[in-house]
Amino acid sequence: MTWGVARAAQEGLGGGLVVEGSSAVALGAFGAYLLLLVGIGAWSARFSSQGVGEFFVGGRRMNRVVVALSAVVSGRSAWLLLGVTGMAFAQGASALWAVVGYTVVEGVLFFTLAVRLRRFAEVHDSVTLPDVFAARFGDEDGRLRAVLAVILIAFMVSYVSAQFAAGGKAIGASFGLGTGTGVVLTAFIVLLYTGVGGFLAVSLTDTLQAVFMLVGLFAVPVLAVGDAGGWDAVTTALAGEVGFLDPTALGFGAFLGLVGIGLGSPGNPHIVVRYMAIDDARNLRFAGVVGTLWNVLMGGAAVIIGVVGRVYFADAALLPGADTENLYPVLAQTHLPPLLFGIVVASIFAAIMSTADSQLLVAASAVVRDLVQGRGAVLSDTQLVRLSRAAVALLVVAALALGVVAEQLVFWLVLFAWAGLGASVGPPLILALYWRGTTRAGVFAGLVTGALTTVVWYLTPALKSRLYELIPAVLVSAVATVLVSRATRPPPRVDADFRVMEGS
Repeated sequence: MTWGVARAAQEGLGGGLVVEGSSAVALGAFGAYLLLLVGIGAWSARFSSQGVGEFFVGGRRMNRVVVALSAVVSGRSAWLLLGVTGMAFAQGASALWAVVGYTVVEGVLFFTLAVRLRRFAEVHDSVTLPDVFAARFGDEDGRLRAVLAVILIAFMVSYVSAQFAAGGKAIGASFGLGTGTGVVLTAFIVLLYTGVGGFLAVSLTDTLQAVFMLVGLFAVPVLAVGDAGGWDAVTTALAGEVGFLDPTALGFGAFLGLVGIGLGSPGNPHIVVRYMAIDDARNLRFAGVVGTLWNVLMGGAAVIIGVVGRVYFADAALLPGADTENLYPVLAQTHLPPLLFGIVVASIFAAIMSTADSQLLVAASAVVRDLVQGRGAVLSDTQLVRLSRAAVALLVVAALALGVVAEQLVFWLVLFAWAGLGASVGPPLILALYWRGTTRAGVFAGLVTGALTTVVWYLTPALKSRLYELIPAVLVSAVATVLVSRATRPPPRVDADFRVMEGS
């Protein structure tokens, strides 16, 4: 499609895209992708039914490439394909700093925290993050597990609901179907393969989806730039928009907020649990190289899509629903042949599902491992797996209800949930793995203050408009953990635990 034809196509975009004859090919490609996911779930069912260790962390036998790609894509979600592209469309090249923030932090995590966490988790047979905290500090009364589980479930349901809302938005913009239909379809597919196949299915589908995401993110800007006459033509067309192509054209507060997004990575369990699942801690360094490369490629392409989209759509009012988060699917349909467009829509769902499935497993593990088994219930492996699947189903229903309400808030709901988990869990986890002086009481303080600061900051417009809530919440959580730990006594076996983490 030439640039002129694409520009003319804007006339029909204000109310959504219309499904025509060629869309049967796109729908067929998308349908084949969904069937493949369900097939992987069915294939994984036998392994995942062996016990909670297999269901939630794949028996700690995951390949290093699978861990690298699943850790990366589970952290990106619809926020990358819909949120970051929309943000770059609205504010230009400065959106790149959000990509820099999480890419650097997660690259460092693979080489540092991930190694210590994997060693500790294996020795103590920890399946969840609450398992890790309970083993590190002792939790005979189960209160630490309970607090952690409540925090994880609360923020994870918000996070998953944002993914369902994004699915509805993508289907509505891509195939002209109702948003509500898209939300329900997304929830059903995720429930089907996650509930059946567990962690193995989630990790394998995440690896496949990483490839779909990269293909989609590269195909759209390459063809869109070509149709526009090349990169020189793009920069010429945008030359009149002052600062749009300048990544430094933003205030310090905005810069800090974007870069600071990466601070949430250590506390988001759907990323961190991947480190615990790898077959050998020594393979984490290789996984770190692969994961970092994938983050750079996907993030850079998402920003370019947003920038190029401004050439074709001078104003957000030209997009379906006047919503910048619809840019990626709309730009794809106006430039790609039907088969490739179907793959791009699949890539959007790949981003959505790769995060939603991982988060559902984390939330379900908090219910089963930490609120039921961790509180003294004695159940067989078969009963625990059945209960895990039931928990996934119940959490899908809760997230689905919230997703219908929050369908217009994908970008901000994701950032809120990301901040809540990053601030409440991240600082206590880092300190628990690196500072011998960390205590159980200090962890309690960090968890609670991090979560509360996130919520209060988010709900206070005067504060939220100045700085992303993750940054102050991380600081408050870290300070609270340190201060309370200094006033209390660390667990007696701390030296032995540190020898395990250090590999000595």
